[in-house]
Amino acid sequence: MSGQHNQLKPTSARPIRTPAELVETGLLTAEDLASSIDAVAERYAIGISPAIAALIDRNDPKDPIARQFVPDAAELNVAPEEREDPIGDLAHSPVEGIVHRYPDRVLLKAVHVCPVYCRFCFRREMVGPQGLGTLSPEAMDEAFAYIANHPEIWEVILTGGEPLMLSPRRLAEIMQRLHAIDHVKIVRFHTRVPVVEPERINEALITAMKASGKTAYIALHANHPRELAPSAREACARLVDSGIVMISQSVLLKGVNDDPDTLAALMRAFVETRVKPYYL
Repeated sequence: MSGQHNQLKPTSARPIRTPAELVETGLLTAEDLASSIDAVAERYAIGISPAIAALIDRNDPKDPIARQFVPDAAELNVAPEEREDPIGDLAHSPVEGIVHRYPDRVLLKAVHVCPVYCRFCFRREMVGPQGLGTLSPEAMDEAFAYIANHPEIWEVILTGGEPLMLSPRRLAEIMQRLHAIDHVKIVRFHTRVPVVEPERINEALITAMKASGKTAYIALHANHPRELAPSAREACARLVDSGIVMISQSVLLKGVNDDPDTLAALMRAFVETRVKPYYL
């Protein structure tokens, strides 16, 4: 890795969502574009935020940040044993938006879009602009009825998609509905937003996250120590200083963090940021 990041071109001051924009911003070449990237974009969503684009070293063809977010023609190679739903969400979904895999907790998938799209996502068939967007009011009512009618549910985990893509108003509405369910004691948010869109972590969003009155946790998804840039650390500080506990979630990825030194640096970066290493 050269360690010298190129300056962004003006077009990457906004999210990058198309193959043409990847070429305009120097993240792909015209030759790359000819090698099935358009076909990848038709099948799987593309999304790279300005914060992430700024971390990518365009001089390094093996850059670990680029490997996570820049599409590759190899994504179209699907092995016979691969599944569209590899972790069995559908088999454990009693109603739309709910996954009840373990007795005392459920996933609440309120939104199916993200500010960035990870190339390794195990829900990539279900998320993106072509997906469901947010749950309909009727589906949301059914999801909350399910939670209310199952007193064994102690924890509700907001995931998606990216739950912090919801507006503060909509997020507060969800939290207030959880407040009314006494047997729910813990609310957890699984998110990449502090890393990929740190400016989104503002007072209004933090207030909404705490509106349930329950103990709130954030599982922060980051896979490489460079992702915990100063702006991401400042966003995490705003969350921790508000009283929200943060834990980490990382995926072991070839060419990104599959060596001891990188993993050690990542875990130290979490600790320095007041994020407890938790899940790998």
